[in-house]
Amino acid sequence: MSASAREFDIVLFGATGFVGRLTARHLAAEAPEGVRIALAGRSQSRLEDLARGLGSQAAGWPLLVVDATNPDAVTDLARRAHVVVTTVGPYVKYGVPLAAACAEAGTHYCDLTGEVLFVHRSIAANHETAKRTGARIVHACGFDSIPSDLGVMLTAQAAKADAADLGRTHLAVRSMKGGFSGGTIDSARVQVDELKADPTTRRIVGDPWALAEGPRPGRDRKVASESGATASGSSGSSGASGPAAVLAKLAKASPVKRDADNGHFTGPFVMAAFNTRIVARSASLLGYGEGFRYVEYSDYGSGPTGAFAAGMTSVALGAGLAGMSFGPTRSLLDRVLPKPGEGPSEQAQAAGRFRMEVTGEATNGARYRTTVAAPYDPGYSGTAVMLGQAALALLQDGDALPDAAGVLTPATAIGMPLVERLCEHKFTLDTVRLPG
Repeated sequence: MSASAREFDIVLFGATGFVGRLTARHLAAEAPEGVRIALAGRSQSRLEDLARGLGSQAAGWPLLVVDATNPDAVTDLARRAHVVVTTVGPYVKYGVPLAAACAEAGTHYCDLTGEVLFVHRSIAANHETAKRTGARIVHACGFDSIPSDLGVMLTAQAAKADAADLGRTHLAVRSMKGGFSGGTIDSARVQVDELKADPTTRRIVGDPWALAEGPRPGRDRKVASESGATASGSSGSSGASGPAAVLAKLAKASPVKRDADNGHFTGPFVMAAFNTRIVARSASLLGYGEGFRYVEYSDYGSGPTGAFAAGMTSVALGAGLAGMSFGPTRSLLDRVLPKPGEGPSEQAQAAGRFRMEVTGEATNGARYRTTVAAPYDPGYSGTAVMLGQAALALLQDGDALPDAAGVLTPATAIGMPLVERLCEHKFTLDTVRLPG
């Protein structure tokens, strides 16, 4: 697909939302001169306000008023762009027409979804179409799930360089300061509603390999995942389990225990239930190995304080997710949790940071560790950098990108070019072979 054949190089849809504005600011500062960028959203006046605040770098960027629920409008948008970047969620509610339109038009696409059901439906509806047209439909291009996906990819590459496959692999969140956006919370609300409305969706959400393509690593070995489900998707409970039970299982997927690496207490990482599914898709497409299995957890520190923090987080997370399933508690949570479009101050974002470690055991007996870290608020400024650089990579990195099309992950669609871009923007992505 020739970029010159399209009116725009990049269209940022949802540009006036909180993370959308941050992404627009990043593109205005970092996009090379001559890249044709347009801003899209529902409100002309809000788009104009945003454009005025972006400075001279964005002078003349076209403003497009588009309704995400209008199939004709999103089809027109997809046909006009080389790359469409969208922050408009919940994606299962607002993202389906745009992803389909981009797949059909041969337009590269990236988003910030953290919704298993949306990605599952996108694969079913768009994967073969996008392979035919050459489009890369890339989901999960923010803190969900670039650190996890690229970190495991680099660990698998290190093992492959030593002629080995990955086996047991885990990600530990060693430190994190920052918030989760109102849009992320709203996506969780919508997924709960989907689980309540359609019991068949509960098995999809509970299946750690729900997004995998073709043969799944460890399928015949009944490899256990963080959700307690086997690789075949059976969780030992019927599909009639209520949404509260499904969410409670996911919340308790990483029980409180000691980390073998440092003796600290570990417990749930709120994004593990989605990240692990994206990594599983990458594993199935890139071939990490038949024995590959993967979990994520958070490090809560040592001693009684660490044990207490891990235990309380496990209880609070389970209660919060289950509480979204019931009317009275749902109303209370809706009043206190962030709303879509809300976010922290610039000062608070400036204090954000995260550091994760991916540790993998390979079939040759070696252990490898990849550190993924950045001095950004993970859900806001950091996500804007990741999304913006993913879009620029899809636009500019051409032959350096993996030879792939379809509904993909950051690792399978962009891979090393995205690693290199992020390292140029203060990210650390570094892999070492551990001694012993």
